[in-house]
Amino acid sequence: MRSKWFGPAALAVAAIGAGVSASAWAQTAPAPGPVPAAAPAPKGPVHYETTVFAELPAIESPSLSPKGDKIAARIAVHGVQYFGIYPLDGSKPVIIGLGESDLNWWRWVNADWLVVGIGQTVPVEDEEWYITRSFGVRADGTKMVKLNKDTAGQNASDLLWVARDGSPRILLGSQNSIYSNEQAFWPRADEIDVTTGKTRLVQPGLADVWNWYADGNGVVRMGYGMSDDGRKRRLYYRKQRGEPFKVIDRATSIDESIEMPTLFKSDPNQALIIDDDAEGYSALYEYDLTKLERGKQLFAAKGFDIGDVWSDPTGFGYLGIEVNRDKPGTAWTDPAMTALQAKLDGMIKGGQPEIVSMNDDHSAVIVHVGAASAPGAYFLYRAADESMTAIGNINATIGLKLLHRVKTIRYKARDGLEIAAVMTLPSGEARNAPLIVMPHGGPYARDTEEWDWWAQFLADRGYVVIQPNYRGSSGYGTKFTRKGQGQWGLAMQDDLDDAVTELAKQGIADPKRVCMVGASYGGYAAMRAAQRDGSKYRCAVAYAGVSDLNRMLRFNSNFLGSGARQDWLRRQVGDLKGVSPLNFPEQFSTPILIVHGKKDRTVPVSQSRLLAKRLKDAGKNATYIEQPEGDHHFSREADRLEFLKALEAFLAKYNPA
Repeated sequence: MRSKWFGPAALAVAAIGAGVSASAWAQTAPAPGPVPAAAPAPKGPVHYETTVFAELPAIESPSLSPKGDKIAARIAVHGVQYFGIYPLDGSKPVIIGLGESDLNWWRWVNADWLVVGIGQTVPVEDEEWYITRSFGVRADGTKMVKLNKDTAGQNASDLLWVARDGSPRILLGSQNSIYSNEQAFWPRADEIDVTTGKTRLVQPGLADVWNWYADGNGVVRMGYGMSDDGRKRRLYYRKQRGEPFKVIDRATSIDESIEMPTLFKSDPNQALIIDDDAEGYSALYEYDLTKLERGKQLFAAKGFDIGDVWSDPTGFGYLGIEVNRDKPGTAWTDPAMTALQAKLDGMIKGGQPEIVSMNDDHSAVIVHVGAASAPGAYFLYRAADESMTAIGNINATIGLKLLHRVKTIRYKARDGLEIAAVMTLPSGEARNAPLIVMPHGGPYARDTEEWDWWAQFLADRGYVVIQPNYRGSSGYGTKFTRKGQGQWGLAMQDDLDDAVTELAKQGIADPKRVCMVGASYGGYAAMRAAQRDGSKYRCAVAYAGVSDLNRMLRFNSNFLGSGARQDWLRRQVGDLKGVSPLNFPEQFSTPILIVHGKKDRTVPVSQSRLLAKRLKDAGKNATYIEQPEGDHHFSREADRLEFLKALEAFLAKYNPA
């Protein structure tokens, strides 16, 4: 039976003036003109109301149109997220309501059209599935085109390529059946006219191939194959259109990796690849597709992994590389981009200018101006007159003001391993201050010096906040990541405790006034702290945390590639039962606040429900809040506000500043 799913009405163009005014978003914009210098942090113990920190970003991920005359972005108006298309000539924006759908991505196709990817959980044959679809959207909001067939399967929004000649063509990968015994189950690649939805098959589905990759000309050159359990993987490759695909690399366990090119060059025999150097840090290399060998190293960031490459307008070259050292940034390798960044650096006083989007000829760029202590704002820079025009503040109240100081410190864990941690300080001198240990999620992720609404809110209330990048975190090389294997709730937890020891030694924090606060894996760590190390923490707060790792293992078995995911989790955790807080309710010895969204698709709400029940049955001091519309990512402003208010009240009671 096919699932009846939402069509174009899932995205509804909101009528300007029908609850969403054109001026509502515009009110977030700073005054036009030169970029003002960042204002110093205000004085006093409490600077802003809780509602200020709970505000959804007024504008996220703005993308500049090819001609540089429009901006497309996720926007928030009166606490609700929309998709906005904002003409820069001052005319009214197009505001598109999302309803129950997630806005996953968007991209300009040409000057008049965009392609948008959305997702939604829907019933499919008595189960709940997360389904993705794609739409063509005319920039003036007058037309929306469904780009998927009615028979489309679960995943139907894999954008492979966008034409660079101004035509409205894209390549889209999509499933066309939900049944694995049908050929249409395997994703195919179609060339689609986004203005009409007319399709032309360019690559049929191939058994076990889940993802296709195209070069700068739109030729499908590579496919990534995977067995149902995810343990066996293959890389398919061809040099040019019309040739058959051949397997050029394979892996049969999670211990083996696939050498996968990052970017095809104009020479069909050459590519770029991101791979580990001799010290285990990822770097950019040339790659010979005829010999399947790595060549000259092109870029590396000593002591850190690198991120993605920023491709050039042809799609065959690159302009720079994303590098996340202690703070995020882009290392431009193109001389013109290097010069542009230097010019912007000279124009901005007290902020960190970051190029986030450009038009086709790079004559106009969107620049984010902010800092780790300020959410900042977006500006439009035009090279012709070197002007900088305001687009909008990210937080309407804070704007460009600097709040609380943020810096990276490094300390030695008890076994001598160096740990980097991001520290946010309250106003005034931090001496023997109350401390919040706030581990990141993932755990394969990391915190850096950038705006964090949780950390700034807590610092605003008088707490020092430390965010350790414990062993197993990303960004510090493969060796550091592997030190997390088998250490969930053990050495990874010790790294968090050792941060308290370090800050107490420096006289910054009072070791008798510490609480752990975290989300996702960080929520697990907070639960584990309350269970294992209650004597060290006055309280713990867990948002969307994992309490039972065996139950999480069973949940993961519902997904494609679950075998490899289960292998990974078993290796990462080791003793799943022994480090699962759910199994030891009697050992909890400090108050805990548990919050979870009912619509969380990443960590099931049952992970918190069950723990809350067992703690209640054991007579422990546990407070549980379930958010009926909440997800894993705080997509709703109301949920953010409810959480911050509960957090503030809980800390005031058990670990007051």
